Amino acid sequence: MILEGKPLKGRELERLKEFLKSVELDYDDGIEYSICILNENSEIVGTGSVEENVLKCIAVDPAHRGEGIAASIMSHLIQYEFERGRPHLFIYTKPKNIEMFEDLSFYSILKTEDILFMENRKSGISGYLNDILAECPKEALDPKKKIGAIVANCNPFTLGHRFLIEQAAMECDYVHLFVLSDKRSEIPAKERYELVLRGTKDIPNIILHKTSDYLISSATFPTYFLKEKNKARKANCKLDIMLFSEVIAPRLNIKYRYVGNEPDCRITGEYNSCLHEELPRYGIHLIEIPRKKYKDQIISASKVRELIKEKNYDLVRSLVPESTFSYIMQ
Repeated sequence: MILEGKPLKGRELERLKEFLKSVELDYDDGIEYSICILNENSEIVGTGSVEENVLKCIAVDPAHRGEGIAASIMSHLIQYEFERGRPHLFIYTKPKNIEMFEDLSFYSILKTEDILFMENRKSGISGYLNDILAECPKEALDPKKKIGAIVANCNPFTLGHRFLIEQAAMECDYVHLFVLSDKRSEIPAKERYELVLRGTKDIPNIILHKTSDYLISSATFPTYFLKEKNKARKANCKLDIMLFSEVIAPRLNIKYRYVGNEPDCRITGEYNSCLHEELPRYGIHLIEIPRKKYKDQIISASKVRELIKEKNYDLVRSLVPESTFSYIMQ
């Protein structure tokens, strides 16, 4: 028997949480759809869930493993995703689960001591890298050139972002600018990319890229399989930095990564600290630039979003490029 929910609620949700707890997992925030396989006594013996194009909280009762339940769960989840136009799927799980998910046609992208990151396309990450290389001018692939990188969400694109980009562009021959494809941002990824494109079109040595789902954010990173939640954010940072440093940076000859300093946001501050720790191991220099200010206040996207809610458009105009302001007013 099958129990489904978009998502599950009430007593059914509590039953699911109890089952996950019994197999040392947590119910993850953000789930939009769950399926449970029930036995003849209506007890949950297996489950799986979905958030956007990430499959999560997949578990089978140890007493029922080897009965094809995991394959049945994955089949339902994949069908749900395909019906919503999401053919490219990802899983974050424990490294010990690699064989199980490989048997279900998922392929490893990267593995740390805590996290295994997989996708359902055998050549997904290599295809993404080939697309990035195709966007690069030939001169940008010269190993003698000084190549930098910036990874930003730009929700929305502000004069603070613009200042960081200008500083990097003055110091490097080329700068790869990756705009995160974060689906939880207030401004959709496609529109954020367009705002950055318009706001940097006069800087000739910027190479703009979308991140697809390969560079992640704390908003979309699942923690349901990590027992120590206080370490989850750092585990997220390490996976993200490892993917950038081991997979992306070598193909593009990136030796410098630029960030704005972060005096206010604890999460971003922790991420910058992790960058300071991890990047030197890969021969990449972190350059931390003081944030641009307006009347003694740093310019941030979160401040701009707050001002938009307050309808303080005069002040918004002072903090964003004209192209971003036009978008906001429209």
